[in-house]
Amino acid sequence: MSDPERTALLVHRVGGPAYVEDTGRPGQAGIGVGRSGAADRAAHALGNRVVGNAPTAAAVEVTLGGLELEVTGPAGAVVWLCLTGAPAPLVVAGREVGPGALVAARSGDRVAVGTPTRGLRSYLAVRGGLDVPAVLGSRSHDVLAGIGPAPLQPGTVLPVGEEVAGQPVVDGVPQAAAPTDDEVVLRVVRGPRDDWVADADVLVSGAWRASSRTDRVGMRLERGGTATEASEGLLRPADPDASLPSEGATRGALQVPPSGEPVLFLADHPVTGGYPVVGVVVDADVDRAAQVRPGETVRLRWADIPTDRETGGT
Repeated sequence: MSDPERTALLVHRVGGPAYVEDTGRPGQAGIGVGRSGAADRAAHALGNRVVGNAPTAAAVEVTLGGLELEVTGPAGAVVWLCLTGAPAPLVVAGREVGPGALVAARSGDRVAVGTPTRGLRSYLAVRGGLDVPAVLGSRSHDVLAGIGPAPLQPGTVLPVGEEVAGQPVVDGVPQAAAPTDDEVVLRVVRGPRDDWVADADVLVSGAWRASSRTDRVGMRLERGGTATEASEGLLRPADPDASLPSEGATRGALQVPPSGEPVLFLADHPVTGGYPVVGVVVDADVDRAAQVRPGETVRLRWADIPTDRETGGT
């Protein structure tokens, strides 16, 4: 039940999964809890910057649109909003505004996030942040650990935090141009266990497809084409009888289970894993990976890492 004296967002409809996310809970791996946080960290930070929040403020992560909210609270209450990430129509009180725009919504207004034209996850930032209870120092929902604010559903009330000092300094941010091709290219460095597969270069040969089993935990990559072509393009163990003890895992790691289909770890990845990590997506590309839709084509390529001589090191 919402407090009539406090400004909040009341959820009326949810399309794809929608979660409250901030920058996560670092430093908890020792008790088996990963960092979590926004899957596309840059988009989350950009939304907070537009509305004038601290980078750590909690926002709503919306998967493939379909979210409808209502501003509730005292008469005349105003909240400032910005939608970033996957570019989607944002309709406020019946008026459509472009993604990346700073827009005011008043008590009683409906706010709807449409289906994005590309990408997977959009971020609805609210000036003041979302003041839901924190768990282990974070307001992020962790799909794997099952902690943090529950996934949004009709009737969920999201209190808006206290007004922050100062005023927003921009009225919006431009959206990146649409990609000119249908493939997503991710740069990869060799992983610590690349010798556990017969040929790690298979990882960067040919195209992969994001599986329908993709979620915040990770994205499974599969081969397209005929069954024979798909089978021949998988990563095979160098020694089928070898056993690898569990090791620490990180966002961006490409782990290869017995199926031979690599799994790219995302925001809610496990803190340990027992399958070999044959590559790691460079951190600058992990946010892009979080925007890949199931069924889209992904190509991996080895990153050009400068040598010590090239960088002036010793």
